[in-house]
Amino acid sequence: MLSPFTVKVLKILPEGVLVEVAKKITNNYLKKFARLHIEGFEKLEKYEGPFIFICNHLSNSDGIVLNKLLKEKYDPYFVAGVKLTNDPITNAGTKMVKNIPVKPNTADKEAITTMVKTVKNGENLLIFPEGTRSRTGAMIEGKKGILLLARMTKAKIIPIGMSGTDKLLPIDEGGNMGSETWHEADVTVKFGKPVELPKRIKEEDKHEYDNKCMYILMRSIAELLPEEYRGVYK
Repeated sequence: MLSPFTVKVLKILPEGVLVEVAKKITNNYLKKFARLHIEGFEKLEKYEGPFIFICNHLSNSDGIVLNKLLKEKYDPYFVAGVKLTNDPITNAGTKMVKNIPVKPNTADKEAITTMVKTVKNGENLLIFPEGTRSRTGAMIEGKKGILLLARMTKAKIIPIGMSGTDKLLPIDEGGNMGSETWHEADVTVKFGKPVELPKRIKEEDKHEYDNKCMYILMRSIAELLPEEYRGVYK
């Protein structure tokens, strides 16, 4: 947890300096507190991109961990909800990675257009389909915007199951990274194989078909997680 004095200092730093300082702080936190266990990452090399990575969402540390793992080979754009906060580390965290901001709970057509163009230009995306961090650690219902992206881009969907970040950096009441306390924890990140979505049959209702596809996508994440993290997708 950052001291009040450190927070005040960070708030007056120029943006470029703040980002570099934030990188050092978060990298030090990861080295000190996170025992990372990675499975299936090397198997991604057999597939051709671009990829849309989908992952469950537990903590403000999720993006830090995933960026550390994916930056060198895949360097994805993170799709993140626009949030207003006074916390300097949280603000810097969104600038530490390539990101596409999305207005939460809206049909953000501009953001969707940007995502589609990004993938069609050969870049990778990373999305948390639940749209927000789980307050209990268990998966919550995914949002169907991922289906639109999948259909418009035809990109391979790669599921990621992450566990332990809820213990590494638990959510505080304000949800700000600088106010949260890091703890030593085992963090497991499992990469699955590309998800194959079924074709819609003629007599199938669109709503039912979308629900089926959404369940397949979210189950592909849940199957990579310990049972207690699977929530509504057990």
